[in-house]
Amino acid sequence: MRGHVNGWVRDGVGIVLMGVLICIFLFADMTNIEATIPKSMLNVNTIFLSIVLEALPFVLIGVFVSALIQTFLSEEMVQRLIPKNPLLAIVPAVLVSAIFPVCECAIIPVVRRLMKKGMPLHVGVIFIVGAPILNPIVFASTYYAFQTTPSIAYARMILAFVLAMIIGLVIYLFFRNRNQLKWTRNELVDKLTESRGIQTNKLKSTFYHASDEFFDMGKYLIIGALIASLFQTYLDREVLIQLGTNDVSSPLVMMGLGFILSLCSEADAFVASSFSHTFSTGSLLAFLLYGPMLDLKNTIMLFAYFRARFVIGFMIIVTISVYLIILGYQLYV
Repeated sequence: MRGHVNGWVRDGVGIVLMGVLICIFLFADMTNIEATIPKSMLNVNTIFLSIVLEALPFVLIGVFVSALIQTFLSEEMVQRLIPKNPLLAIVPAVLVSAIFPVCECAIIPVVRRLMKKGMPLHVGVIFIVGAPILNPIVFASTYYAFQTTPSIAYARMILAFVLAMIIGLVIYLFFRNRNQLKWTRNELVDKLTESRGIQTNKLKSTFYHASDEFFDMGKYLIIGALIASLFQTYLDREVLIQLGTNDVSSPLVMMGLGFILSLCSEADAFVASSFSHTFSTGSLLAFLLYGPMLDLKNTIMLFAYFRARFVIGFMIIVTISVYLIILGYQLYV
């Protein structure tokens, strides 16, 4: 009974947040709010809407792909497609992650659903860190943003490929593919239904899962976007620039900036290019690698759907891996 009430509360919060977002988007220009609300709060509103509207189409893609996986892909099929040897599965997983044209928000529901179908933990992590960077859309946007220095686009892809393998391997060594997912009551009921062979309307089931996951994930997207917009508005950029004056600290500064800004991986290269006269190439690559792998939005989503201990470990592994590979890049390039 208590879990049922908590579920209603969570759903209610999600619906309210979505309603507030729609009202702000539709009616903000119809009221004279500039005279009563501080300019900084209006800036928060603008950034918040831009983050949400930028991510929303990709989240929709992600939840529909997730729903299709839930409805049409069996656990036996997933297990047949993945090599039995966990180490041999790493390179194919990185290659497959490159065909997902989705950002860091959209890949999480897809990976979560695949892991519930039997995908190993380290393979799912490879998709989470690799797909937002390695897909062709991101390469094209990065190449276009750095037309005068196209080597940055190639370096981003190569380093992301290597990082995805390293992170997947380290995750396997530390967690040994033990289950790290959180299961909701509805998902447990669905799993029980499948195990008993109960037939359901597949089209209806697809839309049901898509809508359920959209509202579930939407509230975390909105919370993450709000926190990111507050940071972007009130964080002093001059402090960041002062900290990023050497090859040791500047990658950390840009990694922190990538985490805070929570930009979609299809658009972050244009922001990175605006720092090209202030920060080194290695620092720009740190921004372009770390942000899509780990930012405020997807961190909140990860804590919502994975166990806290795993998420903290994942964050530490990604942070250390990106920082060390950037230091190595700066030494040898």
